[in-house]
Amino acid sequence: MQFRVFKVENATDYIVTAIILVLALAISVNRHRDGLNTLRQVSITLVSVLEEPLSNVRIYRQALRTNTYLQQQNILLQDELSRLRAIEQENQELRNLLNYQNNSDFELHPVRFVVKNLNGINNTFTINAGENDGIEAGMPVITSDGLIGKVIITGPAYSQVMPYFNNLFRISARIQETRSMGIVSWQGESMSELVMNFVPKTIQVDTGFVIETSGFGNEFPGGIPIGTVLRTQEEEGKDTQQIFLTPFTSLTEVAEGFVVKFVPDSSLSDLNEQSNGLFR
Repeated sequence: MQFRVFKVENATDYIVTAIILVLALAISVNRHRDGLNTLRQVSITLVSVLEEPLSNVRIYRQALRTNTYLQQQNILLQDELSRLRAIEQENQELRNLLNYQNNSDFELHPVRFVVKNLNGINNTFTINAGENDGIEAGMPVITSDGLIGKVIITGPAYSQVMPYFNNLFRISARIQETRSMGIVSWQGESMSELVMNFVPKTIQVDTGFVIETSGFGNEFPGGIPIGTVLRTQEEEGKDTQQIFLTPFTSLTEVAEGFVVKFVPDSSLSDLNEQSNGLFR
């Protein structure tokens, strides 16, 4: 049996071989590292391409949820704003009524309109005051802006009111600027204007003139505003003209007002009855 003896002169070959193996291994590892990096880049690009539409879907769904939430919040805010505006308007109306009551020469009883019937020619209102509050038929109903109508039926706690938009409504009136007299009524057509009849053609009436109660007829006190002149129209074959006016108060919007505790002078009423009896 023979043993191979290691010789010093062969060490160079071993060293060179080892160096070559190390270099080859390093080259192989570097090549695989570049491949891994390339594979990693390709996979990242592929995942990004696949993830982009999914990400857009997530963003879209999130936007839908956000939009729905914002719409709900907007509805709530609009509702709150409407309530605040209604409260502000009511407070302003109540302040106007209180100021009018403090400065008025009339004896006023505050009322609230609890029922409104504005669907025909015989319109009526119901107020939350009656005989127990000293309310009587014939008393005027007003707001701080002007005339509403008059009480026609009374009960213990409630009363019925005939507003100026009623086919039976009549009131003696005058033009504030000229003191000319006439009768204000509703023609049953337009829900935005009244008409004043029996005013002579010779009376100059301009747009914007104020029409108020005259106090004649022993029915209403004088000086209650009714409306402003809108236009005039001469009546054919007569010496009079018709004056169309816009009421100061809005029947659709009014919620609170006053009953003027005006009682006609009984002596004048008796005198009128006696005078009418002479011609029967």
